[in-house]
Amino acid sequence: MRTRVLGRTGIEVSPYCLGTMMFGQVANPDQDECVRIIHRALDAGINFIDTADVYSYGEAEEIVGKALRGRRDDVVLATKVNGVMGEGPNRSGSSRRWIVAEVEHSLRRLRTDHIDLYQVHHPDPRTDVEETLSALTDLVRAGKVRSIGSSNLPAADLVEAHWAAQRRGLERFRTEQPHYSVLNRGVERDVLPVCERYGMGVLVWSPLAGGLLTGRYRKGRPSDGHAARMHWLPRHMTDEHKLDAVEQLLPVAEQAGMSLTHLAMAFTIAHPAVTSAIIGPRTMAQLDDLLAGADTVLADDVLDAVDRIVPPGTDLGELDIAHIPPSLTTPALRRRPSGDRAAS
Repeated sequence: MRTRVLGRTGIEVSPYCLGTMMFGQVANPDQDECVRIIHRALDAGINFIDTADVYSYGEAEEIVGKALRGRRDDVVLATKVNGVMGEGPNRSGSSRRWIVAEVEHSLRRLRTDHIDLYQVHHPDPRTDVEETLSALTDLVRAGKVRSIGSSNLPAADLVEAHWAAQRRGLERFRTEQPHYSVLNRGVERDVLPVCERYGMGVLVWSPLAGGLLTGRYRKGRPSDGHAARMHWLPRHMTDEHKLDAVEQLLPVAEQAGMSLTHLAMAFTIAHPAVTSAIIGPRTMAQLDDLLAGADTVLADDVLDAVDRIVPPGTDLGELDIAHIPPSLTTPALRRRPSGDRAAS
C-alpha cells in the first residue's frame, strides 16, 4: 500500500487508517478477534491506527496496546482526548489539567512511551485555545507526543488556533479529523481548503457514513440488527434524503464495476486535501472487503456523476454523532434576553 505524507509533519502514512471505535464493549467485545483484525490490517500495509480514550471507555486503547506488542515501531499511532471518561466535572474537555492527566492514562493503556499524533477530539468552548495548545506543546517537548491535531473543528477555529500558536510560539495543530463522505461534503466549503492552506494533514472519519454507503441499507427495507443496537445510528439510517442518494449512487458504482463501499472510500481519498480515510471494521470480513478496494481509483466521469447526485459542499444531513456547536444547540446563545429584544 502506497503512503502519503501527513501534512507537513514528514510522517508517511497509508491512505487507509484503521479506526478502532468498533473495538470493545460498544460493538465487538471479542478482544482476541479485534487484535487479529489489527494484525491483518498491518500485514496488508496499513501503518496508521486511530483510536481515542473514550472508545469503549479505554478498552479500545487497551486492545490496540495489546495488538502492537512487538510492532509498535512500525505504526503511526494516533489517539484523542476530550471525551467524558468518568464522573466528575474535570474528567473531560481540553483543559491543561485534564490533558496532562489523561495522556498518562492513554500511554498506559496503549503500552507505549509516546503517541505519534495526539488529537483534541472536539471543540471545547470553555477552554482558551492557548491553554490547550500550551499543554500539548509541553507534551511534545517532553517527548510523550510527537505531533498534535484537532478533530471536528470549524474552519474559523482552525485559523484561530494557528494564529494563537504563531503568536505564542506554541506547537500548532498539524492535522484535522473531520467528518467527510459522499453524503456529507460540507467540509469542502471551508475546512478542507483551510487545511490545505496551513499544510495540515487530514484524516476523515466515517467515509462510509456510518455504514449507509455500503449498500446494505436501502430505502423501504428494514435495517439489520447491528444498526438497531448502535444507539447513534437509527435516525441516520432512515434519513430519506440520504437513502434517496444511496439509490442513485448504487447504479453509478455498478456501471463503474465496483461496489458502493469501494466507490465511497475511493471518493474520500481522491480529494487533494485528504491524507487518509479512517476505516472502522467490526469484523474480519468487513476489513477484508475494505482492503479489496484499497487500490480503487475513480475516473473523472464517475466523480462527475457523484457531483450530480450530491453537489460539492453539500451536507444531506448530519451524522447523528457529528459535533454540533453549542451556538446551535443552546437557545440562550442565539437569543437576546427578552428585555433586550425591543428596538432601541
